[in-house]
Amino acid sequence: MGTAALPVARNLERFPELHPALDAQSALAEANRCLFCFDAPCIAACPTHIEVPRFIKKIATGNLRGSALTIFDANILGLSCSRVCPVDVLCEGSCVMHRYNKKPIEIGRLQRYAMDQFYASGAGLPVRPASRIAKIACIGGGPASLACAAEVRRHGYAVTVFDNRPLPGGLNTYGVAEYKLRPSDSLREVELIRSLGVEFRRAEVGAAVAIEDLEKEFSFLFLGLGLGAMERMGISGEDLRGVVNALHFIERYKTSAEFEAGRRVVVIGGGNTAIDAANAARRLGSSEVHLFYRRSEKEMPAFSFEYEHSKVEGVQFHWLAQPVEILAENGRAVGVRFQEMRLREPDGSGRRHVEPVPGSRFDFACDMVIPALGQSRLVGMLQATRGIELQGGSIVVDRPTGQTGNPKYYAGGDCVNGGREVVDAVADGKRAARAIVEALSPWLI
Repeated sequence: MGTAALPVARNLERFPELHPALDAQSALAEANRCLFCFDAPCIAACPTHIEVPRFIKKIATGNLRGSALTIFDANILGLSCSRVCPVDVLCEGSCVMHRYNKKPIEIGRLQRYAMDQFYASGAGLPVRPASRIAKIACIGGGPASLACAAEVRRHGYAVTVFDNRPLPGGLNTYGVAEYKLRPSDSLREVELIRSLGVEFRRAEVGAAVAIEDLEKEFSFLFLGLGLGAMERMGISGEDLRGVVNALHFIERYKTSAEFEAGRRVVVIGGGNTAIDAANAARRLGSSEVHLFYRRSEKEMPAFSFEYEHSKVEGVQFHWLAQPVEILAENGRAVGVRFQEMRLREPDGSGRRHVEPVPGSRFDFACDMVIPALGQSRLVGMLQATRGIELQGGSIVVDRPTGQTGNPKYYAGGDCVNGGREVVDAVADGKRAARAIVEALSPWLI
């Protein structure tokens, strides 16, 4: 699959961007609303600590390249983060304008404006020769590895990113909803990092490439493995035709012009990925999309603004219903059998669990089922790697450095934090890169 084929042409029309780009006049007006706080809370609220007032001030003064470089200093994936970050609960949620009952500065859209102008100009970043003897491997091609690779490469070390998929970028390329981030935009960031001199190699580490061989070739290894496959429901019918887990559903419509959604779709789950899949099904032409969650609306883990947007899209929500069987006809899913649930009183942790309501099963007809129950921990390769401790399926690291129990390995992103935002993965990757550079400092030649 080539970059030229992305984005899928029909998706440009079916998935208009959730937050359209600012034009030059609007960007200038919005930039001039900023108070350019000296001790800006928006900087602290950003996991990568972008100097927000500084990059906005440069937009206000017409220095767009300087604005972009300010962002890149903190976050090499500033383009994707400007689109996918939950700014409502991060930088914009901390904007001092809230104190004056005014609309917060549109930091995300201003960041996107600076990034779009940079990429549209065809400009690049300074490239430093790989003049140092040590080499670093980044395993996994997602945001954490990309951020680590870019930062280490900027210090003059050779870096190779190993990824087992046709295109790098991880979930930015394959798993983020199209109306938030197009795969072609994710790949623009990959190409920028490649232009710094980072090598990308498609290979399955642990299979085609032995981890022992990488340990011999590279001075340090960074693990940016993300998470594993989507969790299974553990009920009959999961492998029927017409049952597609949410990440595969999103990947297929983002990368294939032939993929079609069902007419009446059931999505199972209550997180942001479930919401993304449900919205996508509506945009792809499904006449009905029904999302079922086994708890109540109050317990749903999705961001509230994602939930509200989904209702506008026309998704219908059903609470306190748990699937117990996928119904089949001629080898294809034709419905889901649900069990009604009820909330119990809170336990010692304060959380309300659910229990079945006796005699309350019901069948719901559909022609596509999209389970979205979260991703499993990806630990297969690590079980044979000495010195790396796992806790609850996640890699245990020293948080300030990202170093694992094996001093040759560092890690970051979802395989460490269990699944957070893109910007958190970028912060992890950059933090580990700086620790690696510090560890390499006695080796400088």
